Amino acid sequence: MSSADALIEKSITERDSVTVRFAGDSGDGMQLIGTQFTNVAAIFGNDISTLPDFPAEIRAPAGTLAGVSGYQIQFSSQEIFTPGDAVDALVAMNPAALKANLSGLKKGGLLLVNEDAFAKGDLAKATYDKNPLETGELSSYQLIRIPMTRLNRNAVEDVGISLREQDRCKNFFALGIVFWLYNRSLEPTINWVSEKFAKLPKVVDANISSLKAGYHFGETTELITANYRVPKAVLKAGKYRKITGNEATALGMVATAVLADKDLLYATYPITPASDILHELARLKNFRVRTFQAEDEIAAVSAAIGGSFGGVLSVTGTSGPGVALKAEAIGLAVMTELPLVVIDVQRGGPSTGLPTKTEQSDLFQVLYGRNGECPVAVLAPATPGECFYMIQEAFRLAVEYMTPVFFMSDGYLANGAEPWLIPEMKDLPQLKIQHPGPVSNGESTDFEPYQRNDQLRRPWAIPGTAGLEHRIGGLEKQDITGNVSYDPENHHQMCEIRAAKIAGIANDIPDLEVEGPEEGDILLLGWGGTYGAIASAARSLRESGKKVAHAHLRYLNPMPKNTQSVLGRFRTVLIPELNLGQLCKLIRSEFLVDPIGFNKVKGQPFLVSEIVEKVNEILES
Repeated sequence: MSSADALIEKSITERDSVTVRFAGDSGDGMQLIGTQFTNVAAIFGNDISTLPDFPAEIRAPAGTLAGVSGYQIQFSSQEIFTPGDAVDALVAMNPAALKANLSGLKKGGLLLVNEDAFAKGDLAKATYDKNPLETGELSSYQLIRIPMTRLNRNAVEDVGISLREQDRCKNFFALGIVFWLYNRSLEPTINWVSEKFAKLPKVVDANISSLKAGYHFGETTELITANYRVPKAVLKAGKYRKITGNEATALGMVATAVLADKDLLYATYPITPASDILHELARLKNFRVRTFQAEDEIAAVSAAIGGSFGGVLSVTGTSGPGVALKAEAIGLAVMTELPLVVIDVQRGGPSTGLPTKTEQSDLFQVLYGRNGECPVAVLAPATPGECFYMIQEAFRLAVEYMTPVFFMSDGYLANGAEPWLIPEMKDLPQLKIQHPGPVSNGESTDFEPYQRNDQLRRPWAIPGTAGLEHRIGGLEKQDITGNVSYDPENHHQMCEIRAAKIAGIANDIPDLEVEGPEEGDILLLGWGGTYGAIASAARSLRESGKKVAHAHLRYLNPMPKNTQSVLGRFRTVLIPELNLGQLCKLIRSEFLVDPIGFNKVKGQPFLVSEIVEKVNEILES
């Protein structure tokens, strides 16, 4: 290439927001470079929202559709709530990645492909009869064919690593191209590589050489005639970091324990997509955190209940299949009335289902999936960053009401990322915990383990405390004394008390807030990770003159006291859910409102456009 070629003048186009998707084989490092691009966008000051898309198969055959891994990010100069609908630029590292992701690329969008991966065998693995790069079927897109494998090998051939190791760097070549395409600095990623692989200098040299080669290819090639600039977003002043829902959940637990001056026990069994919570907490053991990886789900929840009995803040985490196995022991926590937080990071089901995909289908399971009258409190964060605050609220309710509390996250929230304003510890709510004190020798005691306060809360007595001996276990308790009781009247009374205690939480939680008009044509009602798509759709509809509001339930049992009032102010209630209508049925039975369900169980979150289209359909009819 001549020096004149290197001086090609290229235009710069400014955009409010851009959505990019990296896609390749599960061994191609798409999650890694997606995360690096996200980190750089966050450092630059953009608002971001991400959607990692993992293959369900651990060792799917390379180059097949089952093994495709993707990472989508929307970065913007304005406030955003989703990782984007249509993709502006798709990086496809092989034919399978192209086939699995092409439908998400907008017409006229940039399509960057590694043409070296489109050999006959690669095409056959992706079930292509002909090479789509040659047939004209991609003419609706800005197709940019790049021999990434060969160019990357040329860039790193002098480093002194094997051919296989050279090819493992080609994801950084692709990242370098995208960094140039969107005017991003290489420095944060170079620093990360240098620190991450400090003990492997050849790996550092190879990855950095590949990254720079990709960047300079974008800068000098005639294939790409323009690049893009997305200005910084105007965000509230303060110190930010990128955070995922699982990271926020872990940090929220530690913050609660530190402020409460309590040990934290996290007892769990590894399961996707909850396992990262365990990984995060294991790194924070200096903050009086104890993590226990049990042999199974039942052992994990039982250990957590033991921790609660012993007076520590106890949590067990899992996904839907694990909730099923924990059900009996959660009933034990309800019977013994011990504070326990149960994290359910939902995924596609039933059975093993779609272990790496998101869903909201555990609501009925969490509310009703135990034997007997067995009520629990249920919370659901709406955004990745909100996981930090809602897990603290779960602890508060568990301790103040001596009850198990479910914290319902989902795969979209758990793995998705956003900028998060780091709070000051002094501004966080402090959980105040009181245990009954010991009784001196000869001093009379009137301690009764099931004597309740105005909130129907029993005392949290620590075992071994002098004078506070009491029975514990799964058999029905006699009111006040806690003795084993088979009396039918007492059993009926205790069931009512436990139900009333949970119902009373409604007096201690915020009202349901409405974004948009307080009354009107349509209320979009949601819960959990659907928040971003619903909020974006509602705002878009209001900008077009529609009277559409949005309310989001963070408290699902009990629901806020004003829920009935809010629902009654709108002619139509539409509930978008990633299930077949579970919240819809609850609203219908609890409030005698007949909402319209908008349901999707495809393992993918809602697109904003899907909700907008549904609302317009209702308004037109």
